[in-house]
Amino acid sequence: MVYVVDPAWFKQTNFQCHLLGDNQWTFITKALAQLNQQLARYNQQVQVLYGQPYQVLTNFIIEHSISSLLTAMPVASFERRQLTKLASQLPYLSIECFYQHTLFTENQLTKNMPLQSFSQFRRFVEKHDLKVSKPLKCDQALLIRRKMKSFSAQKAPHLENKETESTSHFSAGEDNALDHMRQYFSSSAPATYKETRNELDGWQNSTKFSPYLAIGNLSPRQIWWQVVQYEATHVANESTYWLKFELLWREYFQWLSLKLGNRFFYFSGIANSRPLTSCYPERLQKWCHGNTPYPLVNACMRELNSTGFLSNRGRQIAASCLINELQLDWRYGAAYFQQMLIDHDVACNWGNWQYIAGVGAGTRGERHFNIEKQTQYYDPLGKYIDKWQGEQLDMPLDSVDQTDWPIVPVQEHVIDE
Repeated sequence: MVYVVDPAWFKQTNFQCHLLGDNQWTFITKALAQLNQQLARYNQQVQVLYGQPYQVLTNFIIEHSISSLLTAMPVASFERRQLTKLASQLPYLSIECFYQHTLFTENQLTKNMPLQSFSQFRRFVEKHDLKVSKPLKCDQALLIRRKMKSFSAQKAPHLENKETESTSHFSAGEDNALDHMRQYFSSSAPATYKETRNELDGWQNSTKFSPYLAIGNLSPRQIWWQVVQYEATHVANESTYWLKFELLWREYFQWLSLKLGNRFFYFSGIANSRPLTSCYPERLQKWCHGNTPYPLVNACMRELNSTGFLSNRGRQIAASCLINELQLDWRYGAAYFQQMLIDHDVACNWGNWQYIAGVGAGTRGERHFNIEKQTQYYDPLGKYIDKWQGEQLDMPLDSVDQTDWPIVPVQEHVIDE
């Protein structure tokens, strides 16, 4: 098994942010370490390569006379380009792509599958009664692992990781992911998911599957079939349906990313016009550090910065604030989330930011959240704000104008003649 570490991940090339942040990188390295332990039982190990993916894979395949490559089907444009270049350079190489990151395969979906909006996509799935295949059983997965070619170990320079607070919340690796899934579905939480999913805090209020889904420790099919089993043995209600509903939202963004390619990252998205936002560096920094005039947004950003995680409701509120209240370019917010989130998934993150900005598929203008009403509804006693010290700071939002002139009170603009 080969894992490629791209040095570009650790450079600030993504709207002044890293493509891969410390939180998710620590999580990945711990998951790789556990995978290496699992493979050792079958005299296998993880071979880590460091460099530009297309180049190092080409060299590795030639050096070891490899004739076939098995990989998960990528949904993002960069990874797909790398795979296309590899196939072009090595025409003799047999490349098999498996849909491990999605519920459905391309064979199940027609070319005319509607992606203009999530509602159309969901109705299409339900109307055609698309079946989610059962995940591989453990013995089948182990058989595949036994057949993999073994290589000598090689440590990449960036495998050294530093601890982050987020690692205390989530235990990385497939074994820990499966344990977490079993614990969740052995509890009563699935039966009340719809009622609790929008809470800002609380471990059991949401599934916490996203970090494992993002790096492949869990597949969406595993979770789907756990919901099916829960409905058969415990209860089938609106909450269990909503668990599947959320998986379909995730699925929608995967296929949308696949369809749009680079357009997934355009400022105007797939809209006909560009958002009416601009670049205010000071506002961006205050949003990143949780120093805005909005206590709830401050609390959300400080939780994100401290733990690498944030509730879905918190993400929507923080994103709406950046776009609507602070009037900033949505891509800078998406890039910052990408850097900070332990569960960053390129399709879900950028798709959701497009949606909030009103430039994604199926949107009717931006999704503007009234922060005061959100605070009254989701944190009426201020417990969440107090926990993350999100109280409003006594400072102006802007200290300079667009030409970097200091902003001073109006009465000081008097010209003494």
